[in-house]
Amino acid sequence: MGKTTLPLGPRLYQYLLSVSLRDSSIRRDLRNETDKLEFGVMQISPEQGQFMALQIRLIAAKRIIEVGTFTGYSTLVMAEALPEGGRIITCDIDREWTDRAQHYWERAGMANRIDLRLAPAVKTLQSLIDAGEAGCFDMAFIDADKANMLNYYELCLKLVRQGGLIMIDNVLWGGSVADESYQSEDTKAIRRFNSFVHQDERVDISLVPIGDGLTLARKR
Repeated sequence: MGKTTLPLGPRLYQYLLSVSLRDSSIRRDLRNETDKLEFGVMQISPEQGQFMALQIRLIAAKRIIEVGTFTGYSTLVMAEALPEGGRIITCDIDREWTDRAQHYWERAGMANRIDLRLAPAVKTLQSLIDAGEAGCFDMAFIDADKANMLNYYELCLKLVRQGGLIMIDNVLWGGSVADESYQSEDTKAIRRFNSFVHQDERVDISLVPIGDGLTLARKR
């Protein structure tokens, strides 16, 4: 029917949501509040959140590491997909944003599944490795500063088990990665990351054109 991915205009996007998205009032409230913030664009889309939740259930993940909490929407969606006893460690450095997140986690009854670590993520990830947690996580989600994407990826690759999944957000960066006229440091960092992972034989990969681009990397 088509050799390329179908472009989504507003009408088709709304149709997609109407026949796919299974939402909740708490998640909608969190998205709406985040949309009003100066950096609200950093929030993942609801269909991406649902796609990520499905991955969690498909691999029966019980332990997740998240790099970049923001206002906690992705954290909440993933926590809700975990089985009873599942846990997610989420890393951020901004208390104001994560205070909002914790309010919604409490409302949703998910706070007991979420362990927020307020510290530079590289430090948190390395401390988990130093504590003997390498290979102990089922999944990781990376959605933080682009300069450290490769650092986060390498550390998460150590932390996830064989057969575990790493998801990396913003890999299409609004399309600017394919336009050489864009030479911002973030854009160049994402290009370097995409090229590196494409050649990384330690993982099986697929770049999915959902949200701002989501790479799935399965540890071999």
